Amino acid sequence: MTKNAPTPNAEVLPAQINGRVIAVQGPVVDVRFESSSEMPGVYQLLEVTTYDGKIVPLEVAEHLENNVARCISMDSTLNIQNNSPAKVIGTTLSVPVGKALYGRIINVHGQPVDRKGPINAQEFAPIRRDISSIRVSPDDLGSSESKILETGIKVIDLLFPFVVGSKTGVLGGAGVGKSVITLELINNIVKRQQGACVFIGVGERIREGNELYLEIEEQGLLDNVMLAFGQMNEPPGARFSVALSGVTLAEWIQKQGKDVLLFIDNVFRFVQAGAEISTLLGRVPSETGYQPTLASEVSEFQERIRSTDKGSITAVEAVYVPADDFTDPAVVTIFSFLDSVMVLSREMVQLGLYPAIDPLASSSTNLDPEVVGRRHFDIAQECLKTLTKYQEFKKIVAVIGIDELSESDHTLYNRAQKLQNFFTQPFAVSKVFTGKEGAYVNTEDTLQGCEQILHGKVDDRKEDEFYMIGKIT
Repeated sequence: MTKNAPTPNAEVLPAQINGRVIAVQGPVVDVRFESSSEMPGVYQLLEVTTYDGKIVPLEVAEHLENNVARCISMDSTLNIQNNSPAKVIGTTLSVPVGKALYGRIINVHGQPVDRKGPINAQEFAPIRRDISSIRVSPDDLGSSESKILETGIKVIDLLFPFVVGSKTGVLGGAGVGKSVITLELINNIVKRQQGACVFIGVGERIREGNELYLEIEEQGLLDNVMLAFGQMNEPPGARFSVALSGVTLAEWIQKQGKDVLLFIDNVFRFVQAGAEISTLLGRVPSETGYQPTLASEVSEFQERIRSTDKGSITAVEAVYVPADDFTDPAVVTIFSFLDSVMVLSREMVQLGLYPAIDPLASSSTNLDPEVVGRRHFDIAQECLKTLTKYQEFKKIVAVIGIDELSESDHTLYNRAQKLQNFFTQPFAVSKVFTGKEGAYVNTEDTLQGCEQILHGKVDDRKEDEFYMIGKIT
């Protein structure tokens, strides 16, 4: 399968119907047919060949008058000529699935982009599904028992525990470490659990995708990972639909009776691509400038990330927050589908506190005594209480100085500083920047470390000793 090979599909109609290209406006292509009976359905696939021989897949977005199908291109529309024939394929966009996808990178229409030759897949699956087929009866949801997935990252295991089958959002603006945390989670969980993983790169930089692939290869994890990329340089149709392609891969693994880790970087780019498509199609935007179908598009995608009696899908979704505005409609819409929200703070980045997760701005429904146990819950609540007091004391200290605090407040202030530093951690994937080996800390060591700090057992040590360490020794 080469770069310009025809898009693979589950089946092809024996009698091909051709339309004619009558307009190309960026990634939007209008195709006219002789009669309404020949027009393909919405989301069905067409193919147009440019004058230099490249095949461009088109997806029907809507029907216009005079037998015109308005299509969204999944590739560059450069060199598509007026009156070029558009071949109706007869199916929706499909991608190859199967064990042959492990260690491979595909684009939105299932073609390999890793220069490792064709993918020898025997099975293809459509990336779009009828909403009625997604509904799962209560009997098919599997066990309701919460199974904790240890990440080895102290602040996450303590305050935002991963539960198998849950959705976790990593939120933050540009340059605060979303991709680094995602990569460390892949390194820690996939390597130790030996589970199946799907990574979807949605609208991010090509450099980041390349670095991710090389890092996974260096860590020896490629045999457990499938990757689907629709990067920043691609048309909005590709950036939007690649998220569906990636979920299709995860669903196939799930059907094989396995638990799947699904990493998405970045869900906001998925929404952004949908907004671009909506604008290109001439739809009237909402008051905030986003597409009128924002909620339905996000829900259609998120509802496919669910557990069944055959297996679970545990999702980690990086969410770019434009201009650090957490009231942005796209961010708020994504919020409603997440079980845990980890907010990355620019202030903590400036202080050199990595991972820059703000414990007080973040939340998790999984931090519950019924899920993590009473001891874990109580330690986590005590940590949050101490950090809340610390934020109050910081304002006082900035005005009158630390010497004006009472003895008990001064002790609490010092313990909070140690706790804040203890939540920092060297990552295996950032060794090239920090010069420190990555530290994997199990949950019990994290709990014991927090207890030692909160109960004053390390009051005689300086707070600098707790910065960028693993467990307390």
